[in-house]
Amino acid sequence: MILCGCDRLLRHPDRLRGRRWALLSHHAAVTEDLQPLHLALTAQVEMPTALFAPEHGYWAVEQDMVPAADARDAWTGVPIRSLYGDGEGSLRPAPEAFDGLDVLIVDLQDVGSRYYTYAATAVWAADVALARGVEVWVLDRPNPLGGERLEGPGVEVAHRSFVGAFDVPVRHGLTLGELMRLEAKRRGWDGDGLEVWTVAGWRRATTWESTARRWIAPSPNMPSAQTAEIYPGLCLIEATTLSEGRGTTRPFHLVGAPGLDPRALADRLEARRLPGIRFLPTYFRPQFQKHAGEVCAGVELVVVDSAALRPLRLGVELLRAIHELAPDVFGWRREPYEFVADRPAIDLLTGSAQFRRALEGGDEASMDAWLRSWRDAEDAFRVERRAILLYD
Repeated sequence: MILCGCDRLLRHPDRLRGRRWALLSHHAAVTEDLQPLHLALTAQVEMPTALFAPEHGYWAVEQDMVPAADARDAWTGVPIRSLYGDGEGSLRPAPEAFDGLDVLIVDLQDVGSRYYTYAATAVWAADVALARGVEVWVLDRPNPLGGERLEGPGVEVAHRSFVGAFDVPVRHGLTLGELMRLEAKRRGWDGDGLEVWTVAGWRRATTWESTARRWIAPSPNMPSAQTAEIYPGLCLIEATTLSEGRGTTRPFHLVGAPGLDPRALADRLEARRLPGIRFLPTYFRPQFQKHAGEVCAGVELVVVDSAALRPLRLGVELLRAIHELAPDVFGWRREPYEFVADRPAIDLLTGSAQFRRALEGGDEASMDAWLRSWRDAEDAFRVERRAILLYD
């Protein structure tokens, strides 16, 4: 039986009674019996003084990179303070937001990928709270990608951003609680200020299906646990002019653009024999975002073996195949990306300029060297993370 951190706290409400607390969370933070956490806690202890919301807003109403406004919770009347506004400064709470508080509770369903912004929001909020003398409790949840496999390079200092806030592999194999313990160690946080309520019964090899937890989409374009499985690679499509399927019912499972040859692309990708994935030629019409209203040609990704899947390598090979097949269709995103305008979005996601330069120059030797460098980054991180792991 899997009990998340929130379920364990609800069994010990005395820990919270009589204390002033706020909650950084969202609608996907539900209890084992599918109760919204802030309502379940309010039924047992005092109401929170505030709710803090990550990107997409507390109820995941907003699409990516759309500011979420402050609001009030319809059930409790508690103010909701957005930590994703119209500028980079909105990503961290003001220090005075924690005045008079005893505890900041953090409960966010992460997806195990470096780009997913909820972890950065959690760490940055904890940074401010701890500096104000406020305890931080992390109510942990399973990593839907499991905790064993690592994949990808780290992040160069010059390419740190909201989607690359931490120098970890793209697929890092940590729960949110473990990631915050890692950053606590790196940042020298007071050891008594951070407490992680662990997931009872979870092990590093546990798959999402075996947890028996219901998947509640933590963001508008993360509709299933299988979407989370491919996201570490498919998020790279965001850094291009290609559609990643936003504006359809299958985000990240569809990739394409007007002018592509879907059968030629599918054949080229199938010939790469990437583990755990198959490619179907297809057409789709996004209703919003890139190529809205236009028919896109491309491929649908079908996961056939989750255990064998290497999602980041999948994303890299997708971009390589489309760049080779249709260089006139392929293009990099030029607009600002998560409040950054002076560096290409693809560099922010991959953590350096190496992949982009190798792809643009057709430099296979540089591309192979970059791919081989992942192993060193993974091995080094596997050693570093040993000190903060919470699960066998």
